[in-house]
Amino acid sequence: MPLSLLRARTARRVRPPAAVLRAIRLNNGFQLLFNLLWWMPVFYEYQKRAGLSDSQIFGIQSVYYVAFCLLEIPTGVVADRIGQRRCMQLGAVVMVAANLLPVASPSFAGFMAHFLAIAAARSLVSGASSAYLYEYLREHGAQAHYVQAEGTARALGLWAKIACWPLVGVLTHVRHDAPYVLTALSALGSLACAAALPAIAAPRGADHPPVARVGLLDSARQAVGVLGRSRSLGPLMVQGVAVFTLARICQVNLFQPLLLEKHLPVADHGAVLSAMTVAEAVGSARTGWMRGRVSDTTAVTVLSVVMALTLAATTLSGAPGTILWLCVFAAAAGLAYPVQRNLINAAIPATPYRATLLSVESIIDRGVCALVALAVGAYLAADRLDALLVHAAVGTCLLLLVVGVALRRLRREGARPAAGQP
Repeated sequence: MPLSLLRARTARRVRPPAAVLRAIRLNNGFQLLFNLLWWMPVFYEYQKRAGLSDSQIFGIQSVYYVAFCLLEIPTGVVADRIGQRRCMQLGAVVMVAANLLPVASPSFAGFMAHFLAIAAARSLVSGASSAYLYEYLREHGAQAHYVQAEGTARALGLWAKIACWPLVGVLTHVRHDAPYVLTALSALGSLACAAALPAIAAPRGADHPPVARVGLLDSARQAVGVLGRSRSLGPLMVQGVAVFTLARICQVNLFQPLLLEKHLPVADHGAVLSAMTVAEAVGSARTGWMRGRVSDTTAVTVLSVVMALTLAATTLSGAPGTILWLCVFAAAAGLAYPVQRNLINAAIPATPYRATLLSVESIIDRGVCALVALAVGAYLAADRLDALLVHAAVGTCLLLLVVGVALRRLRREGARPAAGQP
């Protein structure tokens, strides 16, 4: 085993200080409660009962995704200006208000405002929460625990959904708007966790340039300038596109068409989704399994290839085999995501624009997802699902090959000047 991997593995086994453990647990609570959307299994039926048509419901969803992308950069800049912890608190406040809107106004306008507010809340938190956790752990010399902390938070959130979503049907019989009220209460709990998070000391020294008090547009330009000067950040973001796009497209766009193609009854789809969620939660909680054997970059590459090949393998399988491959896919996604987040954070140089850069990555991921979703629609319309899965696997492997070659060249070029120094 390489010495660097052995040192990293040893550092992860050391128990972090009590203050760090407290911050990690509070972050776990924030992530769990903020992302616990009780209404997710029933929101379509809830809107139908409120009198909305299918075109209105899906029109709202389209506006939501566009709003999410448009808000990513401004909210990332805001997080870097006011502090990631305060931005998390602001996001929780907006999330509380967002989930009370359908209760107060169950109408087209109310649901539109609801989803726009959720887009704002999630945009405020998406880059800020990851940036806060990484910066706090680095401040206390515990950045070796970041991947496990991120993975544990993700796993706990998934287990919470597994435990809570089956109760939603019963709760709606007790009170029709109970899922939205419970989601608002969960968001209120996330606000309490964010308020209890310890502050990060203001960085000092030449390695930590201060935030320039300029306009939002200039701040965004400076953040993009940091991206341009970083040797590996761009390729690593492209590498992360494979993980995010495969997971998103499979779980949202391909999940039901694939199961229907295998003649699996719709009544069983929920059980398959639950099994995949369990597999993803287990993978997220066991990030050290891969990291103890290979480098983080290699781990993300290998896991991305596994995700792509498991989708392609479903073309040769019946219903039971497809369910097995989907569970392997979900476990690989759970293992890969926290490691990929650590790679991006570690590649960002000392800068006051960390949250903004994480928002840039989020926009790239969702932009690619939007393009891939169009291609998925074209393949499905032509009844070529198997071809889509094979082409996705081939395209993913080619993308990762190009990224791997680019990263290797960049590292070699970076090592040459260092080798020439006395």
